Amino acid sequence: MDRKKTDALKRPAFSARLCVITGVVMALLCAVLFVAAGRSAVVEIDAPNVPLADIRTVADPADSFFNVKDVSIEGDKLVMTIAPVSRGSGFLQLTDGKTVFWNNTVYVHSFGLITLNTFFGMSTGTFFIPLFASLYLAFLLVCLILAYRRGIKENLYRYGNVRYLAFSVFTAFLLIEQVFLCFGNRGLDDLLEAFLKSAMNFSFVSLPAAFIISLLVTASNVDLMRKEGRTWRNMLGCILGVLICLGTLFPYFLGEWLQRTTVVDVHNQSGAALYIEIFVEAMAGVVVAYLECVFAGTVVVSLKAARRIPAFDKDYIIIHGCQIRKDGGLTKLLKGRVDRAVEFAGMQKKSTGKDIIFIPSGGQGSDEVISEAEAMKRYLLETGVPEERIITEDSSASTRENIVNSADIISGRGGGKAAFSTTNYHVFRTGLLASESGLTYEGIGSPTKSYFWINAFIREFAATIHAERKVHLRAVALIAVYFIISIVLLYISNNV
Repeated sequence: MDRKKTDALKRPAFSARLCVITGVVMALLCAVLFVAAGRSAVVEIDAPNVPLADIRTVADPADSFFNVKDVSIEGDKLVMTIAPVSRGSGFLQLTDGKTVFWNNTVYVHSFGLITLNTFFGMSTGTFFIPLFASLYLAFLLVCLILAYRRGIKENLYRYGNVRYLAFSVFTAFLLIEQVFLCFGNRGLDDLLEAFLKSAMNFSFVSLPAAFIISLLVTASNVDLMRKEGRTWRNMLGCILGVLICLGTLFPYFLGEWLQRTTVVDVHNQSGAALYIEIFVEAMAGVVVAYLECVFAGTVVVSLKAARRIPAFDKDYIIIHGCQIRKDGGLTKLLKGRVDRAVEFAGMQKKSTGKDIIFIPSGGQGSDEVISEAEAMKRYLLETGVPEERIITEDSSASTRENIVNSADIISGRGGGKAAFSTTNYHVFRTGLLASESGLTYEGIGSPTKSYFWINAFIREFAATIHAERKVHLRAVALIAVYFIISIVLLYISNNV
């Protein structure tokens, strides 16, 4: 492999350290502005139909931790400014002696920060939180998109590209939500609750598309089972569609049931049940949204890999084997791979005049009369490919062995540039296995039946999840930790 290419692949496309440092700096700046702006609370209410001179404030306790600096009428609003005195909390009313126009609990925090209603309630500086969250998410989205584009350019065949694309989709949705939260005066606890529900909102918005896709995939799976047999593998599309739809609706069914049952009390702001419900609903939403994003990323990257045409500078093309017929002939799936390799060789010959050497790769299974490599060689000879341009590799029993064993043959002949031919849905994972083996082979995909490739891409999605299960588990665990912290803050806000 070229040293510059190797060095480029070692460099991370996405700098997590840069994002963490940027997040910390922006969080500190947001905190400073939040506290500075929140050292006084400006309250606006509809102006009562009484003279301003009759309006007075009543604080409990009388020697309160805050004082009212000014009460005035501006247009159709009565404006009141509250300033901190010392840390603590108290009750404040705005009245004319007969009617109470406004009453609330006022909390004075450290550094003189004032919040209303709850411990982490409304504050004048709250506006800065969704603003900085929007700015940070926009920065994160740009980093993810750039990482995805760089990753695709440097090496199409790696799971990082799927992650970057998946996270880009979800981050874009979060950004839109945060921008909307910038409008309107909300408390910190309201912002925390809104962010907890972001993933659930994402899955709910995508539900119509998920439902339609589930119907199409189910119809495809019915056709697949009718033609290929009833196996659980051929039902993957149906299973995934049902799980996504049920997972999306689960939080709403759970919430409706808990609101009506007496088994668990979720109406008590001081009880733990309410916050456990919020956590369960949020986690259900985020898992569904996460899977949807990873699935979308897998399909997009797999399609991009399947449709790519390698550069016309190849010395070899490896043809990946699969099951052959009982008489030693090629199945339609395997024939498609060989035909695609022959087609690519013709395209290269026409474009550059360069011939290519074919390496049909595949061993002999216990139920096969000859090796897959030999069966493909016979077919190549029938199509007019000269025997001197065919080198069989007949010892491999898996895709990874196809790649490694064929690479050994190429290396033994002095090396050279190689491509591989496989079925379209399998190009990405094959290229990934080659990349993991330190090889920069490009792939070309042969078409397959429409009823089969949908389920095949779902298999690739399942393989993606399984291959990077530790990464995905860490990501979900990190989100769960954030959710727990947010829910603890909500609990404190409503119970202090």
